[in-house]
Amino acid sequence: MFKQKHRSKFLFSLVGILLALLWLSPFYLMLVNAFKSNFEIFNSVLAFPETFMFDNFKQAFIDLDFINALTNSLIISVGSILLIIVFSSMAAYALSRNKSRLSGVIFLVFVAAMLIPFQSVMIPLISIFGRIDMLNTYGLLFMYLGFGSSLSIFLYHGAVKGIPVSLDEAAMIDGASRWTIFWKIIFPMLKPITITVMILNVIWIWNDYLLPSLVLSQEYATIPLRMFYFFGQYTKQWHLALAGLTIAIIPVIVIYFFAQRHIIKGVADGAVK
Repeated sequence: MFKQKHRSKFLFSLVGILLALLWLSPFYLMLVNAFKSNFEIFNSVLAFPETFMFDNFKQAFIDLDFINALTNSLIISVGSILLIIVFSSMAAYALSRNKSRLSGVIFLVFVAAMLIPFQSVMIPLISIFGRIDMLNTYGLLFMYLGFGSSLSIFLYHGAVKGIPVSLDEAAMIDGASRWTIFWKIIFPMLKPITITVMILNVIWIWNDYLLPSLVLSQEYATIPLRMFYFFGQYTKQWHLALAGLTIAIIPVIVIYFFAQRHIIKGVADGAVK
């Protein structure tokens, strides 16, 4: 019995290690090849560089106009996340505390919206926003709010359901308004799920290429859009592209590193009871 249990534990650990190596393999390829020349990359993708070319990062930094691209990415990502958190948390609170049939239908509509792929609404969306002259940063923030709200409301809704209604009633007896109850009592208790919503949304917004490419001009290009600079019709500068990609993912990794302890708790709080 002991040997069987020990063997099962060993196999489980082995599978976990293999999956971890498989997940880390793209990061290995990115980091290793970021220090190579183009010739070395085409010669052997898996091998370590013969000479570490740190100039790749310097040149990628210049070619990307990194400070400007980083600023644009930060404005769009931070602005979108703030809008998603504010509006999704308030909507989830209202839908959770309102027990009417209409509230349930609205919540189901938000959940069902997660199944609609962006590509199916891409052309009419861009056409409508073009007519009202909103193909700019502000229009992009509004689009991200729409696309990010469904999952965020779903997570917030489950978390709010776990907070007793008696807290609302006690605050109302003391004379607090609904606005005060939410921002002073309910929202602080949603910190784990708020961090989870932030992480889940910042990853896809920060790395998104398709939507910004349809909306933004070159002046306001984000980092993923500027990465296209390294891929011309006849030349592909993989060494600079991988160096630029390494620089670009650092902010997301730093945010995830500091927020990771809240993510599991947040997902558990946001699960359907």
